Amino acid sequence: MTTYRTPGVYVEEKSTLPPSVAEVATAIPAFIGYTSKGPADTAEPIVERIATLLEFVTAFGGAQPAKFDVTEPADPADAVAVALTPPSHSFSLYYALSLYFRNGGGPCHVVSVGNYASTPSSPRFKKGLDALEKEDEPTLIVLTDAACVLNASDYYDVCGHALVQCAKLGDRFTILDVVDGKVEDFRNNSNLSANLKYGAAYHPYLKTSINYDYEDIGVSVKLAEVAGTHNLGGVKGIAVSFTGSTGSTPKVKVTLAGTLSFSIADGTLAVTGAKDKTGTDIAAAWSTWKKSNKTLGFDVVSSGDGSDVVATADVASVAIVVVRKNTGVTLESILSSKTALYNKTKAALAEQRVVLPPSSAVAGIYARVDREQGVWKAPANVGVLSVLGPVARITDAQQEDLNVDSTAGKSINAIRSFTGKGTLVWGARTLAGNDNEWRYVPVRRLFIVIEESVKKASAFAVFEPNDQTTWLKVRAMIESYLYGLWQQGALAGSKPEAAYYVRVGLGTTMTPQDVLEGRMIVETGIAAVRPAEFIILRFSHKMQTA
Repeated sequence: MTTYRTPGVYVEEKSTLPPSVAEVATAIPAFIGYTSKGPADTAEPIVERIATLLEFVTAFGGAQPAKFDVTEPADPADAVAVALTPPSHSFSLYYALSLYFRNGGGPCHVVSVGNYASTPSSPRFKKGLDALEKEDEPTLIVLTDAACVLNASDYYDVCGHALVQCAKLGDRFTILDVVDGKVEDFRNNSNLSANLKYGAAYHPYLKTSINYDYEDIGVSVKLAEVAGTHNLGGVKGIAVSFTGSTGSTPKVKVTLAGTLSFSIADGTLAVTGAKDKTGTDIAAAWSTWKKSNKTLGFDVVSSGDGSDVVATADVASVAIVVVRKNTGVTLESILSSKTALYNKTKAALAEQRVVLPPSSAVAGIYARVDREQGVWKAPANVGVLSVLGPVARITDAQQEDLNVDSTAGKSINAIRSFTGKGTLVWGARTLAGNDNEWRYVPVRRLFIVIEESVKKASAFAVFEPNDQTTWLKVRAMIESYLYGLWQQGALAGSKPEAAYYVRVGLGTTMTPQDVLEGRMIVETGIAAVRPAEFIILRFSHKMQTA
């Protein structure tokens, strides 16, 4: 109580409301990887909080430009052949962030451990995890980029490091990927043997609807160019040309007898019925014929004014020499010279889709489900957005082995495609899939949220008198918070007392020695709701009664 020594009027404000628990954020992931504007190999990782993909690009730059090899088709009517040129290291953090936001993700942290000129290594990712340990807000650790740029052994080493951090801090959870779909390698890795309740794995990879970022100059084009045409009938007859692949041996054969017609077989263009036909006659007939037939790279035009008779005798198969000229040809260089091929190539490149490990999409789903329903709702039976489907289809029999692992106990959550439903997350188990307490992802994450929220809210009681008054304030605060969760459906029980309890007091949770040593022990019990993983419908015959 304040002691007053000077006469006068004094105003005192007295707090009558009890302290309350402010719930911490539930789904703030931290993505660790390499970025365009990342630090040098010897520099410290850069940690930034972002809320949109635009903020990521502003802070860290865009995607690693993809490179493609494009081959011009022999027949102009056919599609161009496109092949992705595998980079030395498939840096994918930009695409992972894009997929995260498309699946409902919100604010997140990005830990850049290097740039695209770096050589990826597990020590750099571990250094990123060490930097992340100093951040209080993140609740999820996502290592999508590590799964793309590290070998499986190094990736699982980094995952083990992440799980250790989760167990140490108790306020975060790790989302893992099964590298290259090799389930047994994942389960047998010794780095994934402890702290399993703090992580969940998802399988298989996803073919997304995200297009590759590329530059025209990075697209190599293999052109099929003709060294020269073969003229029949002199300079005023017809010229036969061919566009095809290296190693082609095109020929042209002219037969006088019969009705004027064309056919192509075994790389030879046969012109039948050429007797008394001028180059103009044959070129006109060819122009009509090719509208409804595949030319397979051949073309026929009149040579000169086309006034000459093409042949006075049958012409045996004559070879047309084909030479490819591809030195320095890129998509950029054919923009004006081969507009049709350029446009066709751009359309083909637009159909190339990025394949990613599922962890970033799952992080977005965690955020979406938490926001729309609550952290206690299992992030499963939920659609994965912006994907064309998983790269492999999983059957019920295959998922049975993924879901329950009697040997290693490491459950793996499947992502499956269902007719009429799309691609769904079809599992909600932690890596500790055989643990009755921590088997389910929502149970583990609910406890993380409650523990962290109550821990921060109880800070006011530090150095307060360790007596009944303080105990009552703390207990009332926690009970009020848990009551609100029970009302929302986060806790199981028909009545509050069946859903939770909070105990604190001398002789209840503390001994006189605890009080002497400054310990105030609060014991809280929570009945978390668990997902209905197996819906069993039992049917039987009922005997007729009338």
